[in-house]
Amino acid sequence: MTDLALYLPGILAAYAILLVAASSPGPSVAMLIGIATEHGRRPALMATLGVAVGSTTINILTMLGVGLILSQAAWAMSALRVIGATYLLYLAWGAFQKALNPPALRPLNAERRSPLRHFMAGYLLQITNPKAIAFWIAIASIGSVEGAGAGVVTLFFAGAFAISFGCHGAWAVALSAAPVRTAYAAGRRWIEATLGLFFCFAAFKLAMSET
Repeated sequence: MTDLALYLPGILAAYAILLVAASSPGPSVAMLIGIATEHGRRPALMATLGVAVGSTTINILTMLGVGLILSQAAWAMSALRVIGATYLLYLAWGAFQKALNPPALRPLNAERRSPLRHFMAGYLLQITNPKAIAFWIAIASIGSVEGAGAGVVTLFFAGAFAISFGCHGAWAVALSAAPVRTAYAAGRRWIEATLGLFFCFAAFKLAMSET
């Protein structure tokens, strides 16, 4: 208990920053818009799980020092930026295709894609983002649990996972609601075109970033 009390202020500060970041719209939320409105709630929540697991993966690697090493290796971060930007452009291509030739919006009880595919979409989006690595290095410096017992470290990881999943899951639930899907069906071409432009912009910003 004494160990937890020692690290608790830093952990809570890290959680507060993570809560704001995970709640803010970004590439992950843009991806969830497409999945939730086209495929429904369960696929969107699988993608949300992928984002949360990807975030936890980076968190663990950062705590092990891998994230810090990557951030100091210019070639590794450059390669990661290229991979991340390429994946965002892949998402943009898919959005533009739907904008030009929108397929019929499937009923929620129709045959769905493999849950693993949606999970991997969220996971890959998260782990190929070097800004996420920089973010977790910053979080680790605030809510550092270095030297803490296994219980405190596990608590930190579990809490961070819960925040990431909870915030993105709230977006998934809201975006998959019937009124949102109806609005999406009415303006699908414009929505998908906007998503495509956003993914292109995010890819450009990521490729040109220095972190």
